[in-house]
Amino acid sequence: MAMIKFLGDYYRYFAANGRLLAVPVCVVFLTVLGLLTLSSASLSFVGPNYLLRQCVWLALAIPCCCVALLLPLDLLRHHSGTIVAFALLLSVAVLVPPIGHAVKGSRRWIDLGFFHFQVSELAKLALTLRLAERLSARAGLPWDLRENFLRPIALLGAFAVLLLLEPDYGSTFLFLAVGFALLFLSGTPLRLLLSCCAGAVLLLALFVSRNPVRLGRILSFLDVESTKLTGSYQLWQGLIGFQSGGLRGLGLGNGRQQLSYLPEAHTDFIFPIVAEELGYPFALLALLAYVVLFAVIWLEIYRIQDPFLFLFSSGILLFLAAQTVINLAVVMGLFPTKGMALPLLSYGGSNLLLFFTSIGLLFNCFRTAQSQKPKLEELLPQKP
Repeated sequence: MAMIKFLGDYYRYFAANGRLLAVPVCVVFLTVLGLLTLSSASLSFVGPNYLLRQCVWLALAIPCCCVALLLPLDLLRHHSGTIVAFALLLSVAVLVPPIGHAVKGSRRWIDLGFFHFQVSELAKLALTLRLAERLSARAGLPWDLRENFLRPIALLGAFAVLLLLEPDYGSTFLFLAVGFALLFLSGTPLRLLLSCCAGAVLLLALFVSRNPVRLGRILSFLDVESTKLTGSYQLWQGLIGFQSGGLRGLGLGNGRQQLSYLPEAHTDFIFPIVAEELGYPFALLALLAYVVLFAVIWLEIYRIQDPFLFLFSSGILLFLAAQTVINLAVVMGLFPTKGMALPLLSYGGSNLLLFFTSIGLLFNCFRTAQSQKPKLEELLPQKP
């Protein structure tokens, strides 16, 4: 009976909000496009069958989405402290050599035998949940420096430090950006946020200056053509892939860049492969699908009046959208090279699980918000 009620609630919700159908349509389109591109990559690479592996991850991701649709959000909110503590524990464990799996000098994955799990993906949801719970707990009360700022900043700083130790500077930037955005949405004074942003930028700059690999990436980014055979090789090959595709593309399996010319063609730099093999129209359709997907979700979040649901769903969207923007900016030469997957298109099980789980949680928030409509302006903490 409970399942029938849930299905009935979602049916009525979709019937009353037809534009939300654009979300599953865009997700399906981008997923299929990613599988098609990976099918080509699997033919070209000597080694793992990335298409088969991604299909296995997709078979796990869809049930995760369904579970996220049905989870009682009050239960998640009540246990947010336990969830974030578990995420912090895993973030520490991944730094321990017997547990953490190192790839190219970074320890970001826990080796579970049959697959590697990227801890930062779970940490994204855990941090968003805890910040939303803490910041909304004081809704309607006077703004308090300790509860509304210092404690959230301490939690955010803990994740940032652990990510820097992996090291994963891109994810550190992503976590800080989303955390500061949630603090801003909850009513934190802008002067405090700007001060913290300045401090975070200086800290990241210090770490980058002491890391020859990351510093080299930035210096190469500043002069791509002169370093196209060394530090900017990956970016240069990606740009060649864009140029080779043209309007019609070379056809699936006919691309040249994934034939060991473009490193990480199946993960971080999969978008140039889409443009090379399928042409500019499909690349533009993929960009349009991302824009429509995130715009429709934001329009729905904007209608949420419950502070917890508003902050939780906003944090989820910000993580998904920011990661997408960073990846696209990197492969187009707008940002220095950074190992960050493109949601739904790139190969990667942890990221696929996160995306589908996030979509399920977003729709769960939307459905729950239908029956909870207090005035958001009256519930947010008052600014000093």
